[in-house]
Amino acid sequence: MKPSLSQAFGRNFLGASPLWYKQIILAFLIINPIVLVVLGPFVAGWLLIIEFIFTLAMALKCYPLQPGGLLAIEAVVLGLTTPEGVYTEVSHNIEVILLLMFMVAGIYFMKDMLLFIFNKLLVKVKSKIVISLIFSFSAALLSAFLDALTVTAVLISVGVGFYSVYHKAASGQSSNKVHDHAKDDSILPVNNEDLNEFRSFLRDLLMHGAVGTALGGVSTLVGEPQNLLIAKVAGWDFIEFFLNVAPVSMPVLVCGLLTVVVLEKTAWFDYGAQLPDTVRDILNNFEKEESQKHTNKTKAQLIVQGVVAILLVLSLAFHVAEVGLVGLMVIVLLTSFNGIIEEHRIGHAFVESLPFTALLVVFFTIVSVIHSQHLFQPVIDVVLNMPTDRQPIMLFIANGLLSAISDNVFVATVYINEIKAALDAGTITREHFDTLAIAVNTGTNLPSVATPNGQAAFLFLLTSAIAPLLRLSYGKMVWMALPYTIVLSIVGGLCVAYLL
Repeated sequence: MKPSLSQAFGRNFLGASPLWYKQIILAFLIINPIVLVVLGPFVAGWLLIIEFIFTLAMALKCYPLQPGGLLAIEAVVLGLTTPEGVYTEVSHNIEVILLLMFMVAGIYFMKDMLLFIFNKLLVKVKSKIVISLIFSFSAALLSAFLDALTVTAVLISVGVGFYSVYHKAASGQSSNKVHDHAKDDSILPVNNEDLNEFRSFLRDLLMHGAVGTALGGVSTLVGEPQNLLIAKVAGWDFIEFFLNVAPVSMPVLVCGLLTVVVLEKTAWFDYGAQLPDTVRDILNNFEKEESQKHTNKTKAQLIVQGVVAILLVLSLAFHVAEVGLVGLMVIVLLTSFNGIIEEHRIGHAFVESLPFTALLVVFFTIVSVIHSQHLFQPVIDVVLNMPTDRQPIMLFIANGLLSAISDNVFVATVYINEIKAALDAGTITREHFDTLAIAVNTGTNLPSVATPNGQAAFLFLLTSAIAPLLRLSYGKMVWMALPYTIVLSIVGGLCVAYLL
C-alpha cells in the first residue's frame, strides 16, 4: 500500500535513521522553546550543548550535520545567538575552514604515495607494538610542525586505502575491478573473521595516531590553532613557546608513548588486535602487483607527489602562509604535474572534507551560543578568584573539562584574554601570567582527547569515511581514548602543579 502524504513526510525526515532517533530529535526541537521560556536562556543553552553532543554520539545512525544543523537553526530562531554572532565565530575560525576545504583535498591527491610508503611499512614491520609506536610518534612529530587535521587526513587516507585493498580481496574480486568497500554483501564467509580482526587492527592504529596528534600538537606554536593564539597574546616566538611548554609537553609525550606499549601488551580498552597472516599476505601481494604495474608515468607521478610532500612540510614548518592556502597550492601542483585536469576527477577530492566543513560551521553556531549566553562564565570566575598558587592546576582542569565538551580554540580564547586583562590591570605578575598561559595551552590540548568533540582531529575521524568501515562510533572512541585521557590528564596536571 502506498504511504500517505503524512507518512511520506515522516519517512523522509532524517531518511533511513531509526524511528526512535527521529522521535528524540523532534522531542529536542519541541522541548527547547519550552525550556527557554520556563527556565531561561542559560539552562536552554546548556541543554542545547547536551543535545548536540548526542547527535555526535549517534554519528553512525545519522550524520550529525542534519540533526545538529536543525538544533543550530532553532538556536538562532530562539535568540540564543544571532546570525552575526555565528558569522563572527566562523570568521574567527576561517583558517580551520580553509584547511579542511583545501588541505584535506590536497592529501587526497597524495594517496598513491602514502599507500605505497605505509604499505611497505605495514608488510615489513611484524611487531604490532613497533608499528603502533611508529604511527603514534610519527603523528606527534608531524603535528608539531604541521597541523593535527592535516595529519589525521593522512591517517584516514592510509586507513581507507588498506581497508579497500583487503576488502576487495576478501570479496573474491580481482584488484582491477571496481568495488564498493562500504558493503559487506560480497565478503566470502571464510574471510569474515579476518575482516573483523583487520578492522580492529586498523582501529587501533588510527586511535594511536589520533592521540599522537594531540601529543605533538601541544608542544609547538603551530601545532594547534589555539597555540598560535596564546603565543600572540603572550608574545612568544617558536623557540620560546616550545621551551615554556616543554616541562609539561615532553613528560606527557614520553608517558603517552609508554601508554601505547602498555595497551598493546595488555590488550586493554579493546587494543591489541593483530594483523592476520592472510591479510598480510594480501597486502604483500598487492605491493608486488603495484610495483610490477609501475610504468615511467606512474613513477613520475609518485616522484611529483614526493616532491610536493616535501614542499608541504617545509611550507607549514616555516608558516609561509595559512595552512588552507598551502593546501590549495598542493592541489594546483599535484593536479597540474600529474595531469588531473578534468573537473569531475578534481571534485572527488572534496567529497571527504566538505561535509565535515559544513558540520564544523554548525559546531561554531553552538560555540556562538556558549559565547552569547556566557555559559562558561561561572567556571571562569571561580577559577580566577582562587588563590594564586592554585590557579595553574585549576586552569588546567577547567580548560580540560570545558574543551572536552566545547571547542578548545574558543575555551583558550576566553581564558587567555581573561588572564591578559588581569596582567594589564596589575593583578598578576608577568611570571605568573606565563605560568597560567602554559596551563591554558596544555589544558585545552591534553584532557580534551576525552571526547571527539574535544579535538577537531577526533571529530574529523569520527565523521570520516573510515569510521563506519571500522565500526568506530562515538562511544568506541571515548572508550579507546579513556586510558590516554587518564594518563595525559594526570601527568599533565602533575607537571603543571610541580614543574612550572
